[in-house]
Amino acid sequence: MRAYVITEPGGPEKLELKEIDKPSPRRDWVLIRIRAFGLNRSEWFTRRGDSPTVSFPRVLGIECVGEVVEAPEGGLGPGQTVAAMMGGMGRQFDGSYAEYVLAPRANVFPLRTNLEWPVLGALPEMLQTVHGSLYTGLEIDRAQSILVRGATSSIGLATMAVAKSAGLEIVATTRSMKKSDELIAAGATHVVVDTGNIANEIRSIYPDGIDRVLELIGTTTLLDSLQATRRGGIVCMTGILGGEWILSEFHPMGDVPTGVKLTSYSGEASDISVEQLQRYVSLVESGELIEGRAKIRI
Repeated sequence: MRAYVITEPGGPEKLELKEIDKPSPRRDWVLIRIRAFGLNRSEWFTRRGDSPTVSFPRVLGIECVGEVVEAPEGGLGPGQTVAAMMGGMGRQFDGSYAEYVLAPRANVFPLRTNLEWPVLGALPEMLQTVHGSLYTGLEIDRAQSILVRGATSSIGLATMAVAKSAGLEIVATTRSMKKSDELIAAGATHVVVDTGNIANEIRSIYPDGIDRVLELIGTTTLLDSLQATRRGGIVCMTGILGGEWILSEFHPMGDVPTGVKLTSYSGEASDISVEQLQRYVSLVESGELIEGRAKIRI
């Protein structure tokens, strides 16, 4: 089969299209003919050499959609539409930048959909990340308001759709007020231009602080997000759009306000069920979840 193989870290030119052996089916794994796959920021970091647990050569790609070729004792039939994600794909074993992938059965989701492959291919990891961040990381069923930092990203827009349907007031950030109309249409109650220091502005809207913060920019704005959060609130770092993994000179006693909880989300496929993923995909297909606009019932 053809696959993009990386043998050493570097730029995109390090991805070489090669002929390699197609994986062989085995029990509790599913051989999938790949029809489409999403591109993820974590793959960018891996390609650069910033994922120390990943060895080369490797076929990258942590998610895909396609059709089952063979699933020994896996309860899936040939030709069935599936999504596969995480579970070490593209990291511990070869991933989705290829014509075929062999994925653990536990990480394969059967789907019923008529969406075109390019559309479907953009959904699995995005939806898993949004769902896990909101319900596992941020426990939004106990919240009334949320700050989505990095709201114009695909994860940000999808997050607003789900949060709006859950009845939350949403503060969305952007680097340009030109995008405010788009964010309001996507469900934002308030739009704030992100200068890197917006805690005071958030507290002018919510004097006691906001209930929840989804931090998609990362360590470059994390401390400010903590200062914007009320006592008993939660900040969840899920993204690193700012490009920085590490927070230097972090002083927990001074940087984390009393009673504010700091967590992260980099969860697995097990954080979303087959039924939940199917529900999201069906909402996309029906037009109820498009570019962050939705009326969803979880």
